[in-house]
Amino acid sequence: MAMKKITRRWLVNGLGVIFIILLAVVIAFSVGIRSFYYSSVQQIIMSRSTVISTLLQTYAQDSSVNFSQELQNIVETFENRQQMELMAIDTAGNVMMTSSGFLPSEALEMPDFLDMASSPTGVGFHQGRLNGENIMAVSVAFNSANENLAATRYVVSLEQVDHQINLLTAVVGLICLAIILFVVFSSSYFINSIVNPVSEIGSTARKIAQGDFKARLEKKNDDEIGELCDVINYMAEELSNSEKLKNDFISSVSHELRTPLTAIRGWGETMLLDGDIDRATLETGMGVIMRETERLSGMVEELLDFSRMQSGRMKLIMGKMDVLAELSEAVIMYTERARREGMLLIYDEPDLFVPVLGDRGKLRQVFINVIDNALKYSDPGDTTTVTARVLGSEIAIEVEDTGCGISQADLPKIKTKFYKANLTRRGSGIGLAVADEIVMMHGGRLDVSSVEGEGTTITITLPIMERPEEDSTQISEAPADRAEPVAPEGLHLSKLKIDDDGL
Repeated sequence: MAMKKITRRWLVNGLGVIFIILLAVVIAFSVGIRSFYYSSVQQIIMSRSTVISTLLQTYAQDSSVNFSQELQNIVETFENRQQMELMAIDTAGNVMMTSSGFLPSEALEMPDFLDMASSPTGVGFHQGRLNGENIMAVSVAFNSANENLAATRYVVSLEQVDHQINLLTAVVGLICLAIILFVVFSSSYFINSIVNPVSEIGSTARKIAQGDFKARLEKKNDDEIGELCDVINYMAEELSNSEKLKNDFISSVSHELRTPLTAIRGWGETMLLDGDIDRATLETGMGVIMRETERLSGMVEELLDFSRMQSGRMKLIMGKMDVLAELSEAVIMYTERARREGMLLIYDEPDLFVPVLGDRGKLRQVFINVIDNALKYSDPGDTTTVTARVLGSEIAIEVEDTGCGISQADLPKIKTKFYKANLTRRGSGIGLAVADEIVMMHGGRLDVSSVEGEGTTITITLPIMERPEEDSTQISEAPADRAEPVAPEGLHLSKLKIDDDGL
């Protein structure tokens, strides 16, 4: 009974709408095709009239030519006389001659001739019936004081045109009728194709909700139900991908944590069990332990920030700060690593004081993450260049490397959480996502451009704090008492450069 009600409702409402639409289509097509054909006929007539009018004007202006003889010759030899009739009308409104050779036995009604007399363009049109035949007539004025010719008139039968229009309209009508019949016969199947899949969709959705992300729906029809199947399958695929990314993330983080812990434990056991360890070995071991401890601390802090970001609990301690000072400290932290790994790190610090309203620690973490990424995806011999430029009310910090780069397919996803474009490189896949979130919380933006095999450029743009009107319009130079970051001996923040020989 429910099926019958749904079917009846579909047939009455749906089919009624379809019938009205198709009827409107037939009517619109009929009117449009008629207008198109009639306009085409009119354009053909006007094209021929232009040629003949030009020729007659030439004869009228040539005193050596017998105009009446030439007019008769043009009318009698009219090349389109099989499709239309050409008439010469005198100034009294009578037909002087025709291309058919027969003059009308009585005065003709010529509405187009009357229309021509009052038309500013000197052209009159008429479309109507003559002796039971649908015709189109066009009268074109001829202005010459020395000749008896007042106009040329062109008459075309529209019977063949109307036959073609009716034929096309009938074809479209038959097509529409076939559509209606098809809808009637297929409506029952259509209704069944809606009701039956609903149960299957509910069953599959329950499986997905219980954790079976491999459950999929078979798309049987390309309609709303089919689209719903696609959406549910897409949801299952995304949940499966998220689960995979989460598992890969856990595996990656476990590996990232295990590597420094292994190094720390190995060197700790070496220094504990070797009673005769020399000073150089001790310093090397302690250096490794300190570096790996710092690396562990950074990963833990990154994970904590990511957790806060996901839960919306990330808080910023905002204050006025010198952003270039934090950038310099971040560069210093990676100078030794770049030298040790055979890479070139270049940073020319502008001699400016750039005030930014921000969280000092969070922005330093952003710079650390970005520089760490640049070195992580570079190889010995590659160069990483850090630059900072003031662009109006913003400061743009670029970290450009000549490393492996990112493919165009991976580039749009590079700031997605857990996503790693290159699985052969270390990292958890959340550093850039955290950095992007922090920069956006500061009112800035983080942009990534890359060419695979050539390198990557990450641009961090931050708004500069507004200064009082009495301040200089230029970014002021760094004050002499500004606290400079602690740098290794011999290192100047105004120019950091690491090569194979050291700093």
